[in-house]
Order: sequence, then C-alpha cells, then structure tokens
Amino acid sequence: MTDSQPTTTSQPLSERVNNRSQRPSSQAFREFIADGWATRKEGLPERSPAADYAAARRAAVGGLFPGERLVVPAGQLVTRSNDTDYRFRPHSAFAHLTGMGTDEEPDAVLVLHPLEGASATGETHEAVLYFRPRAGRDTEEFYADARYGELWVGERPSLEEVAAATGLRTDHIDSFADALAKDVGAGQVNVRVVPQSDAAVEAQVTSVRERAQLSQGAAAADAALAEALSELRLRKDAYEVEQVRAAVDATAAGFEEIVRSLPRAVSHHRGERVIEGAFGARAREDGNGIGYDTIAAAGNHANTLHWIGNDGQVRPGELVLVDAGVEVDSLYTADVTRTFPVDGTFTPAQRRIYGVVLEAADAAFARAGQPGTRFRDLHTAAMEIIAARLAEWGMLPSSAEESLEPEGQYHRRWMVHGTSHHLGLDVHDCAQARREMYLDAELEPGMIFTIEPGLYFRADDLKVPEELRGTGVRIEDDVLVREDGSVENLSAALPRTPDEIETWMASLRG
Repeated sequence: MTDSQPTTTSQPLSERVNNRSQRPSSQAFREFIADGWATRKEGLPERSPAADYAAARRAAVGGLFPGERLVVPAGQLVTRSNDTDYRFRPHSAFAHLTGMGTDEEPDAVLVLHPLEGASATGETHEAVLYFRPRAGRDTEEFYADARYGELWVGERPSLEEVAAATGLRTDHIDSFADALAKDVGAGQVNVRVVPQSDAAVEAQVTSVRERAQLSQGAAAADAALAEALSELRLRKDAYEVEQVRAAVDATAAGFEEIVRSLPRAVSHHRGERVIEGAFGARAREDGNGIGYDTIAAAGNHANTLHWIGNDGQVRPGELVLVDAGVEVDSLYTADVTRTFPVDGTFTPAQRRIYGVVLEAADAAFARAGQPGTRFRDLHTAAMEIIAARLAEWGMLPSSAEESLEPEGQYHRRWMVHGTSHHLGLDVHDCAQARREMYLDAELEPGMIFTIEPGLYFRADDLKVPEELRGTGVRIEDDVLVREDGSVENLSAALPRTPDEIETWMASLRG
C-alpha cells in the first residue's frame, strides 16, 4: 500500500454513524447514572375511549379469518436522510385495531392469535400487542439508545400501562418470534400479515412460512387481509365520527389562520409558503399535524392538482386554492378545500367559474341524500353540471350529453380527478377495498367521504376563453351519512358561496 492510498478499517458502515460521539462506558459511570432518580409515578392510565371500539373491530376481522394468525405491524421508523428519521406515524390498520395514535409505537406488532374454539363470548382470537417497553435506568438502553432510550426520546410506557390504556394483552417484542411460529406447520395455523407494513416483520413471517412449507398462495392471503382491513373502515363507528368531526373543526380554525395571514403572504416573495405555514402551525397546535401535504396554490398554480411546492407569490386580484386537513392525535384527518380571492373580492370571471363548481358540488350533495345512491353516482351528478355549463360556454366539441358518454368525456379536460373518496385514518381511506364495496356500493350510514368538484383552466390552454385562463377552483367538503340516510356536511362551518366567503374574509381581516 502506498502513502497515497486511503486506509480501511473493519468497522461496518452501519456502525460508523456513532463515530461522531463518545459514549461513556465505564462501570463507574453506569452505576452513577443508574442512581439517584425519583420513584416513577404510580398508577395506570385510564382506559382509552377508543379501546372498546377497537376491540369490536378486532372481533370483526377475526371472524373473517377463524383459525388463522393475523399479524398487523405498526411499522418502522423511516430514514429521512443519513441518521435522521421522519416523525413516526403508525400504519393505519394498526391504529384502527389498537386505538393507538400519534407516534405510538414504532416496531410494535399486533397479533390476533386464533383460539382453539370459539370462546364463551364468541371470540375467535386473542389479541396480543408486542412492543418494546421502557427499560430500567440501570440499563445501557436508558442513556445510550437513540431510538428507545429515555434520555433520548422521553419516558416510554410499560407493558402494564399500555395494557390498561388499550385493553390488550401486552408482551415484550422479544417474544414475538416464538409466538409467531407457534403451531405453524403442524397443520393447525396459517399466518397472514399486512403487506407493505414492516419489511422486517414480513421477512419473519416469510421465514416461518418457508419452514412450514406454506409459501404457496401467501401473497394472495396477505392481500385478502389488507382488503378486509380496508373494507372494515368503510363505515365509521361513533368514535371515528367524533374524531373526524374534531379534525374538521381544527381544519376550519386553520383556514381562519390562512385568511389572517394573507396580508403577509402578499408581501412575501414566497407567499404560498406563508399560507402553508399558517395552517401547519394550527395543525400542530390543535392536532398531531397535517394529514397530508398542504396545497397552497395561488393563481395559475391552482391548475396543478397536486401543487405542494408552495413557493409562488400570492397576488391581489388572483384566487388562492388551499387543500388542507388537520390530523388529530387519533390519526383521523380532515380534507377540505376552499378557493378564495386574495384581496377578499371575487371578480366577475372568478365568480363565473366558482358558481359552476358550487353548482356541481350542490348537485352531488343532493344526489348523496337520495335513497339507493351509489358512491359512483356522486361523480356522475357533478359531471352532469360541469358538462352542461362548459357546453353552454361553447368549450366542448359536442353536446353535453355526447360528452358525458364513455367515448366522449371532453369535459374531463378541465377536471381529470374524481369527485369523491372515502376519508378517515387515511386521507384516501379504504384504498384497498374492492370496487363493488367502494365505487359500486350504495351509500350507507357511517360512511364519511369528500365531495370535491373543480374546474382548472390553465394559463396556456387556448381552448379556454381568455378571461378565464390561469384560474383554478375547487370546493371540497367532508360528508357523513347519518343513520337515517341523510347526509351532513361536516365542514359546513366554512363558507361556500362567494358572498359568504367575502363576508367571512372581511370579518377575519378587520
């Protein structure tokens, strides 16, 4: 080796992240740091208001897969860059079946173990939550583990505390591997795991299956579990409805902050970021954060459906389209869009576009309240209005009726997205549900979904009348089907008509 060649060491790359710090390791230090702490607060937390609802959900999914072991991971921390992680957010299926929220509990696994026979209560499974409880202050983990150590991430719960809050039996994650493999391959138990939830857990399940020669058909079995868990969320229970209401209320408060921020947004070279920040601050103050990346699209940016760069200017005389939702601590999110004039007053051209979108939204609302309405009918109702008005404006190469036919669809040039989607733990909830359970299904009590038609006239679209170009409008509300079949606009506190919006903005801006 010459002097110019770099030296190498046997230290693995995965360990070199710790080279930047010096960790004390002497026995004297270990004894010293373990000593002199006050006794932890005694007592157990109250049972979560979500616990009984989560138990009912577990019973429902267990009944679909009797005799099988169902594995539902919370998921792992995800690396953002180098040795920093994104804020943890558990998998939605895990949150739904445990009632846990916020950042609980990375690397945890919920397992529904099959019972040999239905219990006296009719239960088919025993649910056990495996996770890493807090370590004692006399352990190295307490002071040296950046993922789990109390001095790094705060005091973590004990097995007993989580059991009290959730109503679940709890066990240390170190016992998960043995519990997973129990009776598998003895002709007794099959295993299913939620796909794409935790690569490490899925690898463990794969290994158990291979040893038991149960790999054939495993992917389809796992997909069926994901499908069932997704469809379980199509109808929300009372707790879920309450949580979405809270998310919508917090979102409405966030929109008020946006209006108050507009003068500063106009004066800032990246005014869209000012809007985004105003909403994001409220989301963190009132909830867990935002349910998805906020769209703060001023002027022509509103015509890019997923505009999340939010680095543009906010100019008087233009509209700003804001699509945003607060995710509360239980992880349920709102999803609301409002489009309003930057300076508080709509121009005639802006009112013209806005009026059509509002009419389309109202048509979808009306259809939603009719008996026998299917989910797909909401989109149909909105598109009938959109096509009719665009035809009246001379923008279609055919009649509205011809455009609405499958071989036409010319009006979709200016609204390429759907009108509705289910809403809950995910902003696009129940995404793994079958078509016949989602798009083709009749609306039922407990369903929560959006109604969000829009019109998007890009600045360079020569098929649009010149005075309408560069303007995008979307109105999005969150809707609940009540027990009597009627529908409730959960986001009705936010004004929807042009006159109401102008009055609302004036009241907030003094």
